[in-house]
Amino acid sequence: MLELAEARVLIQAAIAKAKEINVAETIAVVDAGGHLIALERMDGARITGPEIAIAKAFTAAGHKRSTHLFNTPPNGPALPNNEAYGIQLMFPGRFAVFVGGFPVVVNGEVVGGIGISGGNGAQDTAVGVAALEALARHLEPQGLQVLAQADIKL
Repeated sequence: MLELAEARVLIQAAIAKAKEINVAETIAVVDAGGHLIALERMDGARITGPEIAIAKAFTAAGHKRSTHLFNTPPNGPALPNNEAYGIQLMFPGRFAVFVGGFPVVVNGEVVGGIGISGGNGAQDTAVGVAALEALARHLEPQGLQVLAQADIKL
């Protein structure tokens, strides 16, 4: 189960990476049910960041995949003529089909999601992966394995 302590590890690492690459980000962490655990908007980050980051985290946790995979050609399910085209309309304001959302997967189970908003796609991805890598290091002594990569799909 993803709890506040782990959410803080994710957020602290995300902020450190965002500062390193000089981008103001908003980071949201949700549990496996898509409910918000923690949110942080860095100084100077866009005011739209919280809602976008929460939607990215919700989508990643709920669909057990990185959000950018919905629109990755040629088989991204949310692309026109593919099986889930328009899926984001089913959850207005809550479902994000673009880069910046990553499921948090521990020992093969989705325990939550993290959403990053504020940079371009490459920046949001770098920040998200850095957060997952930090959680992996944090949980490794307990014998737990965290998927720490950009493309996650279960």
